[in-house]
Amino acid sequence: MPELPEVEALRDFLAEELTGREIVRVLPVAISVLKTYDPPVTALEGREVTGVARHGKFLAVDAGGLWLVTHLARAGWLQWKDPLPSGAPKPGKGPLALRVALATGAGFDLTEAGTQKRLAVYVTDDPAALPGIARLGPDPLAADFTLERFAGLLDGERRRIKGALRDQGLIAGIGNAYSDEILHAARMSPYKLAGSLSEEETRRLYEALRATLDEAVARSRGLAVARLKSEKKSGLRVHGRAGQPCPVCGDTIREVSFADSALQYCPTCQTGGKPLADRRMSRLLK
Repeated sequence: MPELPEVEALRDFLAEELTGREIVRVLPVAISVLKTYDPPVTALEGREVTGVARHGKFLAVDAGGLWLVTHLARAGWLQWKDPLPSGAPKPGKGPLALRVALATGAGFDLTEAGTQKRLAVYVTDDPAALPGIARLGPDPLAADFTLERFAGLLDGERRRIKGALRDQGLIAGIGNAYSDEILHAARMSPYKLAGSLSEEETRRLYEALRATLDEAVARSRGLAVARLKSEKKSGLRVHGRAGQPCPVCGDTIREVSFADSALQYCPTCQTGGKPLADRRMSRLLK
């Protein structure tokens, strides 16, 4: 799933490529991708792009006050094409969900792999009014996301810290992969209760969160869109690396599986050498 660093890199790329360009066509190939119908996607046609914003994991393209907003969900992606293929794409079982064409002949496709179709596209004059954006917590890259604010968010939290970090209503933009990376950098068990952290643990976690995301954004910035996925994977230390040696201590990275996802961690670095119970029915990731 694209998370904050990848979506931030996409925002930078699109801002460079789209700003000042005219949208000539917006073609939904999979109608289910559209979550709003008034105004229609055709209302974007003939408008000039004036900016691109990010809200958590949401991308928002500003076409003169009318916004094209998308959430890539778990298996969605953006493919930039210059030039776009000629002719209209045919609806079918392929990954293409929506195409945006510019007057320059370039444009981008929104695609989604797999059978669970969760990619979402909205057209709105106010992104903040969309329910998914309205419920977002603070952005962890924002200047006002201070240690004190972070500590206040965790105060009284009864959930495991892994689940708290992934809650978009608490902190926007962090998903399964970077929560694993943050907890490894903080040397903290994913099962630790968020509200039980000491001041020193809260500070350590905050510093790990900021450093992990800042480093990931720096690695991704300026890369071609096609390279962002591989860059993400290459930069991960524990997530997706079960069975491999920890790059810090050399212990074997372990995994806890759930119904539709998994977490990875290092026992030596994070849990005092003890393996975590693999509770498939756990509510940790809900």
